[in-house]
Amino acid sequence: MNIYIYSDESGVFDKKHNNIFVFGGVIMLGTESQNEWSRKYSTAEKTLREIKNVGKDYELKATQVTNKEKGKLFRSLNQCYKFGVVINQTNVLDRIFESKKDKQRYLDYAYKIAVKRAFENLIERNIIIPKEIERLYFYVDEHTTATNGRYELKELLEQEFKHGTYNLHYNAYFPPIFPSLLDVQLSFCNSQTTRLVRAADIVANKIYYLARQNDNEEIKDINNLNIVYLP
Repeated sequence: MNIYIYSDESGVFDKKHNNIFVFGGVIMLGTESQNEWSRKYSTAEKTLREIKNVGKDYELKATQVTNKEKGKLFRSLNQCYKFGVVINQTNVLDRIFESKKDKQRYLDYAYKIAVKRAFENLIERNIIIPKEIERLYFYVDEHTTATNGRYELKELLEQEFKHGTYNLHYNAYFPPIFPSLLDVQLSFCNSQTTRLVRAADIVANKIYYLARQNDNEEIKDINNLNIVYLP
């Protein structure tokens, strides 16, 4: 089986002016599920476009719709598997913000951990069987990541999920959670043309809004959401 992961971010990773940064997204188990959720979200967007009287070229991202409309789109994903990570920037080491490379490495680590914990949760609940997973497809909203940074994220995901990781300090090897994994693919997408990245944007925005309100209980109550808090 293949797994499809769509993700987006909410907030700005800038400790001086922002406290919260979020990655959020949706996870589709198998091609059939991916197609089904794409159709469902397309229906939700079509209904909202009719209400707003806007055309297909109007992108229904969180910044373009009201809170009430965001709620409708979010509820359409109620039964969909979701993941997120909330980064409390006030607790992140100052030195991480001193260079773009260190910032990107931290964000890549946070993203990887969020996805891994979501996978582990699905495994624990017997929703996925590790040895049956053959390929992972990651679709990430385009942002300012440099080309070499994109390669580094792909390598990080491959190392974690395909090859396994080493802890040199403890001289230990940790095998990947998917022992039969054949491939890891990473694509950076334009949300305007990738429907489920827009769905991920709505999820990320919902988590961000609640995290800024310090409403961790409501985040915990979101159906089918696995959440991680860092650091």
